[in-house]
Amino acid sequence: MQEPSAFDLKGRVAVITGAGQGVGRAIALILARHGAGGIVVNDFFADRAEAVAQEVRAIGVRAFAMVGDVTQIDQIREGHAEAEAALGPVSILVNNAGNAGPAGFPHDLPPFWETDPARWRRFADVNLFGVMNCCHVALPGMVERRYGRVVTIISDSARMLDARTADYAAAKAGAAGFMRGLAADAARYGVTCNNIAIATMRTIIGDADSEASKRQLSRYAIRRYGTPDDVAGTALLLCSDAASWITGQTYPVDGGYSCSL
Repeated sequence: MQEPSAFDLKGRVAVITGAGQGVGRAIALILARHGAGGIVVNDFFADRAEAVAQEVRAIGVRAFAMVGDVTQIDQIREGHAEAEAALGPVSILVNNAGNAGPAGFPHDLPPFWETDPARWRRFADVNLFGVMNCCHVALPGMVERRYGRVVTIISDSARMLDARTADYAAAKAGAAGFMRGLAADAARYGVTCNNIAIATMRTIIGDADSEASKRQLSRYAIRRYGTPDDVAGTALLLCSDAASWITGQTYPVDGGYSCSL
């Protein structure tokens, strides 16, 4: 008789924010393939959320398309309640929504002292307050049931020297610190809280063969940009019982970039 996998999610329901594409989509699909009992696909855009929900259903797992803006806690409260009514109690939360919200990462990257303060708020709202909103809504149920997994996707910008991203780095570093504090509060209730720090993803690079890209990749031990699947495997680990004694940590998934300085 085959032993059950250490990464089997045992029918638990997971919410993944910003899961309509890229890393969030990959995490939704890998959790569905490893025993999740339901996947809540959150996205700002309804068509993207429903498209990934359909992919999850094709695997044979129940799915709920939760349309909502993580920066608006009332939307998250409403969507979370609807998702639990449809799929059951949420035991796993992956905070993946990020960048600068639905508008995406800005193309212009001036030094901080030349930035518009409105841009700071865009980064802080989704990357810090969005994470806090989702945790504030999901944690009471996890604490009550004495089980939970919370994973937040941060950036190596929060840990490394990364030019012209000071405002973004501040928001991501804030989220990382928040998760460590949350880990300290939640551990006694069987809830673990961890971060995954990622470097540049192939999905956001226009020309990976440009000279600028080659210079950037010279700092990577593994000389390529990341893919959503690179991140999804670590997320699966941290969402599973295999990581039951891991909390308050930040795992780099970055091709060795964070070892280069």
